[in-house]
Parts: sequence; C-alpha cells; structure tokens
Amino acid sequence: MRHWHGYPHRHGMGGWGIGLMVIGALLFLAFLVLVAVALFRYITRSRQPIPLAPASPGAGGHGPAGKHGWASGPIPEQLLAERFARGEIDAEEYRHRLDTLRSAGSGPGGGGPGAGE
Repeated sequence: MRHWHGYPHRHGMGGWGIGLMVIGALLFLAFLVLVAVALFRYITRSRQPIPLAPASPGAGGHGPAGKHGWASGPIPEQLLAERFARGEIDAEEYRHRLDTLRSAGSGPGGGGPGAGE
C-alpha cells in the first residue's frame, strides 16, 4: 500500500532543500529592500534645494540664487576664499580677485569662479 507522502520513494525536499530555499528567499527580500532604499534616497536627494550661503560683507544682493533661496552651488567669493585657505593663491592675488568680483558682480559674464585665469 502506497502512502500519501510517497513512501518508500520520496521525491520531496529534505531539510537541506528547505533550508536553502528559506535562505534564498531571505536574500531576495534583502535585495528588494536595498533597491527600494537606494531608489528612495536617489529620488529625495535630487529634489532637495542647496542651501543658500550667507552673503559676505559687500557682496550685495542675494547671491547667485536670487531672493528665493535656491542655489546652484557656492558663490564665487566662497570659492576664492577656499583657494586662499588652501594656499593656492597668495594674499595679494586674493585681494585683487575679490575686488574684481565685487566690482563686476556675480551676474552672467561678470566674474565667475574662473574669472581672470
């Protein structure tokens, strides 16, 4: 007489088969969670505004972003100050370029990060 579970010729999974299937399912779920988190971080990061840096004395106006608070990056005076702090330019060149930036303004065609180079 043949039993329901296939005795004596078992064709079902043993303990190792079930264990490997559970591990595979957990790995697949972990992969799905990681993809969802990465996608969420990518979407939310690309939609956040870059905070507007405080204007230095004499910079005038609201910076390159205007009065709405959306900036496309650091203002030219900040870039110049960073170059001076790193030692890429000396004090005389820093003052000269800073005066040029302030007199020309930071609008289109007037003294950007590569002005005077």
